[in-house]
Amino acid sequence: MKKIYFYRLKFYNLICTFAPLKKNTQNTTVLNAAKNTLSIKSIFLDFKEITKAGLAISVLFSSIAGYLLGVDSEHPFKWSVLAVLAVGGYCMVGASNAFNQVIEKDIDSLMDRTKNRPVPSGRMSPKVALLVASLLTVIGIALLYTINAKSAMFAAISIFLYTSVYTPLKTVTSLSVFVGAFPGAIPFMLGWVAATGEFGIEAGTLFLIQFFWQFPHFWSIGWFLYEDYEKAGIFMLPTGKKDKGTALQIILYTIWLIIASLLPVLGFTGQLFISPIAAVLVFLLGIWMLFYAVRLYKLRTAKAARTLMLVSVSYISILQIVFIVDKFLT
Repeated sequence: MKKIYFYRLKFYNLICTFAPLKKNTQNTTVLNAAKNTLSIKSIFLDFKEITKAGLAISVLFSSIAGYLLGVDSEHPFKWSVLAVLAVGGYCMVGASNAFNQVIEKDIDSLMDRTKNRPVPSGRMSPKVALLVASLLTVIGIALLYTINAKSAMFAAISIFLYTSVYTPLKTVTSLSVFVGAFPGAIPFMLGWVAATGEFGIEAGTLFLIQFFWQFPHFWSIGWFLYEDYEKAGIFMLPTGKKDKGTALQIILYTIWLIIASLLPVLGFTGQLFISPIAAVLVFLLGIWMLFYAVRLYKLRTAKAARTLMLVSVSYISILQIVFIVDKFLT
């Protein structure tokens, strides 16, 4: 009996010795899994932020709209082309944004709006960000090249202008907005070029619409973020001030935007045209945006500028939807 009791006691002590170890091992495993999950989530969130996913998706919408406007019996709709355009387009915009954040890492650290971005906050090194931007550039241009060479060419031009010309000019002159309007206007027409393989009056008209749209949109941003931009020495407003001169130019460029948006109803923009009913809707959209531009001229407040910015985003999105719906209904 004593011998049996001895072995039972030994077995019990053995269990007690390893039980906590097993528990600790389980806790460590769970903790490591949580850390890995957190790490993957952090990488994903940083990727979204460095490519500015929200902006990239809205720009991508313009490219898809241009593609849908370009398809016809001669250039039929293809899901494969649309998918490649979507991925390649995201890479193109994401690369531009990532290069921008590498170049402006010191400037971004000065502004409240941008100091928590991956690079200035230290969550991502400039070398890693540069690698991400480079990979996105290669992948984006390669994908768009599979659609046609012109699409890849315009994507390359867009990335070059945005990173090598627009970004450095932001701290030098307010003309940076004019320069930035060129790469900013490419996505809408890029969709048409992807669908047809041609750059003509149609793609040029789509480019013109989004080109004029850039000015009231970005000047309104420059207005309500004026103090933040001032910290970093960034020049956005045409007069350098939140004054009547800037507000007047916003009104003038809004009028030019309305005129450019109505060109397709006149019948001399080739295969790109809209019906009179669609033209009325586009005109009313323009009056809506012009109202808020005039309101900014009268009030000259950050709130009025922010409202105009939101209206401008709605304007370009609704206009593209009107163009698409009109095309397929008429």
